[in-house]
Amino acid sequence: MTYEWFISLRYLRAKRKQTFISVISFISIAGVTLGVAALILVLAVMTGFTDGVRQQILGNVPHVLAQKFGEGISGHQQFVDQALNTAHVVSAAPFVSKEAMLVSRGNVAAVSIKGVEAGHKIFSQSLLTAGGQTAEALLFDETAGRPGIIIGIDTATSIGVSVGDSVNVIPPLFNITPFGMIPKMKPFQVIGVFEKQSSLIDSFYAYIPLSVAQTFFDMQGQVSGIEIEVDGFDRAPQVADELGRSFAFPYIIRPWQSLYGSFLSALKLEKLGLFIVLAIIVLVAAFNIATTLIMVVMEKHRDIAILRAMGANARSIMKVFVLEGFIIGTLGTGMGTALGVTLAHYADTLIKGLERQFGIKIFDQAVYGMEHFPSEVVVTDVVAVVAVAMIISLSATIYPAWRASRMDPAETLRYE
Repeated sequence: MTYEWFISLRYLRAKRKQTFISVISFISIAGVTLGVAALILVLAVMTGFTDGVRQQILGNVPHVLAQKFGEGISGHQQFVDQALNTAHVVSAAPFVSKEAMLVSRGNVAAVSIKGVEAGHKIFSQSLLTAGGQTAEALLFDETAGRPGIIIGIDTATSIGVSVGDSVNVIPPLFNITPFGMIPKMKPFQVIGVFEKQSSLIDSFYAYIPLSVAQTFFDMQGQVSGIEIEVDGFDRAPQVADELGRSFAFPYIIRPWQSLYGSFLSALKLEKLGLFIVLAIIVLVAAFNIATTLIMVVMEKHRDIAILRAMGANARSIMKVFVLEGFIIGTLGTGMGTALGVTLAHYADTLIKGLERQFGIKIFDQAVYGMEHFPSEVVVTDVVAVVAVAMIISLSATIYPAWRASRMDPAETLRYE
C-alpha cells in the first residue's frame, strides 16, 4: 500500500475532533448509494414496462407486414416462398382483411374482419369455446352449417353475443338487384371469444377462415397482405429491407417499428429523461463529497504542510484527496448497485407484499395488461449508471485536491 492510500484511508476514520467530518462522509456515501439505487431501479422498471408494451403490441401485430399499394396480392405463394427462404423468418401467413359491421339483436359493432389460415397466432391465445374442441378445429370445420367467427370479448359484450350465437357480418360491399343495390350480408356463428387485458387491438379484430373471407369479400385468388414473423423483434427491419430488394414498389413491406415505433421511441425518450433527472441525485451527493474534502483540507492543512516539507510533491498531495473521494464514490456506487439490482429483481414481490400489508392497490394488472410488475435489469444500463456515478464522484474531488496541492507549506506553518 502506497502512503497516499494509507493517508486517504486514515483521513476517512473518525477521531474525536473530526466526528462531524466523518458524519458528512457517511452522508456523502449514503447520497451516492441512494442515487445509484434509484437510477438502476427506475431504468429496470422502464425497460420492463417498454418490453411489456412491445409484447402486447406484437401479440397481434406482425413483425413484418407486406402489402401491395392500392390492390390485393395475386399469386402470393411466390412471396411466401421467398419470405420463408429469408434468414431469420419463422413464418409467413397470407390474410384477407376488410372493415365490416357485426349486427346481432339490434346491436352493432365495427370490427376488422381478418381471414386467416390454420396455425395463426390467434389460436395460441386463451380462447373461450364450447364442446371441448379447440377454436382452430371449430373455425376450419367444413361440415358446419355456418362459417365460424372468433371475436374479442369487448366486441361480444357490446353486441350481446356469446359462444354459439349467430351474428350477421355486413362489409362495405353491395349486391346489385332489380330493386337496386343491397348491402351484402352473411350470417356467421361465434365459435370462440378471446380476451387479452388492456389491448385495444384485440377488441378491433374478428377472425374467419381465409377461404371464406376471399369468397365473401370478392377477393378470389388474392390476399390483402402477408404477415411475417421473425425469430427476434429487432431483426424485423433487416428482414423487411431484404425482402424490399426482391419486391419493389407497388409492394410495401414495413417492419413493426414503422407502425408503432414512434410510441416505443416515446417510452425510450421518457427513460432517458428519467435517467437525467435521477442523475441529479448523484450530482447532489457529489457536492457532499466536495464539501467533505474541502473540510478535510481545512482541517488537515498542517499535515499537508508537513508532508510537503518532508518532500511530498503536489501530485502526491492531490492524489491523497482524489483517492479519498474515489473511496467514497466507490463505496456509495457499490452499495447502491447492490441495493438497486436487489430491489429491481424483487420488485414484483415487494409490490405485492406492500399491497397485502396495507390493503392498497399499487399496480393494477387489469389497467396495464401485465401479470407481473415490470422490471428487467439490463447489464448495459447498470454499467452506464456505475460509470456516470464514478465520473461525477471523481469530478467532485478535483477542486479540493487541487487546492490542497497548491498549499504553500511555509505560509501554512508561519503562525503555527
